[in-house]
Amino acid sequence: MLQKNRFMEFHTPEIEKLYTEIEEKRKQIIALKRAAPLEEIKNYSFIDRNGKKQELLDLFEDSDQLLLIHNMGKSCVYCTMWADGLRGYSEIISNKMPWVLTTPDDLETMKAFTEPRNWNYNVLSYHNTSFAHDLGFAFDKEDKKTMYWPGVSALIKKDGKIYRTGKDSFGPGDMYNPVWHFFDLFPNGSENWQPKYKY
Repeated sequence: MLQKNRFMEFHTPEIEKLYTEIEEKRKQIIALKRAAPLEEIKNYSFIDRNGKKQELLDLFEDSDQLLLIHNMGKSCVYCTMWADGLRGYSEIISNKMPWVLTTPDDLETMKAFTEPRNWNYNVLSYHNTSFAHDLGFAFDKEDKKTMYWPGVSALIKKDGKIYRTGKDSFGPGDMYNPVWHFFDLFPNGSENWQPKYKY
């Protein structure tokens, strides 16, 4: 049960009841995810913005945890909005664990697109690798074109091996981007609005 506090004073009893149910379901989902078996992940190689090769194990630095963001790259304005927002969380997340954003774009495209946006965190390219496919964030369509999907993977390092402990997808209305929730406070929500590369 959610603790009765100022938060609940802003809502009707019906909304308060729904919030309580949502919180209970959220805790159930977290428990189920934590109970799932660990998924071993290969030690993939990436290229950073300086053209330097970085292996997945090295990204953990001195930590046994790593947060890994799956981005669709320059082609997706929605993914770009998520990545823009991460600028504000960069230092906060880094205080808990290392983290990186990965993109299918090649090195040249990655540099040209990300540097002007001042993404103040580690961005890595997995161009021409099976990384996104293997982790379930890419699939090939009937026309043989690759479709990428945005999201996040939670990784741990144990006995020299890498395991995924959790994953989730990104999309409008998710819990990882607050923009949609601000808009939903208004009668028309996010109607007739979409992210832009420039505002």
